[in-house]
Amino acid sequence: MALILAIESSCDDTSAAICRDGEILTNLVANQKVHENFGGVVPELASRAHQANIVPVVSEAIRLSGIHKNDIDAIAFTQGPGLMGSLLVGISFAKGFALANNLPLIAVNHMQAHVAANYIENKNLVFPFICLTVSGGHTQLVYVTDYLKMEIIGNTIDDAAGEAFDKAAKMFGLPYPGGPLVDKLAKEGNATAFKFNKPKLADLNYSFSGLKTSILYFLQKETAKNPAFIQEHLSDLCASVQTHIIDILIDKLEKALTLYPAKAIAIAGGVSANSGLRQKITQFGADKNLPVFIPAFQYCTDNAGMIGIVGHYKYLEGDFCDQNTLPLARFAF
Repeated sequence: MALILAIESSCDDTSAAICRDGEILTNLVANQKVHENFGGVVPELASRAHQANIVPVVSEAIRLSGIHKNDIDAIAFTQGPGLMGSLLVGISFAKGFALANNLPLIAVNHMQAHVAANYIENKNLVFPFICLTVSGGHTQLVYVTDYLKMEIIGNTIDDAAGEAFDKAAKMFGLPYPGGPLVDKLAKEGNATAFKFNKPKLADLNYSFSGLKTSILYFLQKETAKNPAFIQEHLSDLCASVQTHIIDILIDKLEKALTLYPAKAIAIAGGVSANSGLRQKITQFGADKNLPVFIPAFQYCTDNAGMIGIVGHYKYLEGDFCDQNTLPLARFAF
């Protein structure tokens, strides 16, 4: 039975978790409110906040798990992708902790961990499955044939779906992060009120830059006629934009199922917390007679629990790294 301390610091959340033989005992996240005033994550401020948060977060994760630090068998950490300064804080702490306690290190790909978040509570998971991984920085279709065997079969060629949510929210005058607010307001709106352009890509890749431009031009046109247009139609705008983004995501997933044999489908990443996406993909799975796996909310956004579960399977395979391992802003698996 292995006890793994997991650390996640790829962006603006400092997180630590304890994983015991594939079970997440604790999963703590310290958020950074400092970025709200800037409308997005400021890398320098993020790395400084990680430095302030990482020791108390790790200490509390260990305390709440009921273990002692001397019980830990390995340290798993996010190697990338992510913000270089943020990654460096987590990796440096992991290296120091491992060196001081003579423990092995396990490097984890952040996006692989998002997919693996589905392993934590879904005990009936079946392979192979296709995972739609949607976050603020990535949008991917991943073909998963085993716990650590994954292939990216579709990717965004420009912007991510999460970014499209946040940028649309900014156009609507909503505060950062705007994605959750769009989701909340969409529940009160008409999803078919407004139409926007959708990308026309023949392969499994995604594109959201054109959609964002379409929304911008539409708002410029309407507010020129009525300056209060956004305020008067905010819920309908949110519902329409959310529906367009989700439809784009599901359309590619449906195409992937015709090209890759899959026994199930799954979603992962921060945007998998979106209620509209969760409802749509659940219905989509029912229509296709396929089981749908969705992580619990705490494992959707950036968290160390998902790092710990990858660390668990890597530990079983003896897949360790050394003290020379560096953070990677771009890290493909």
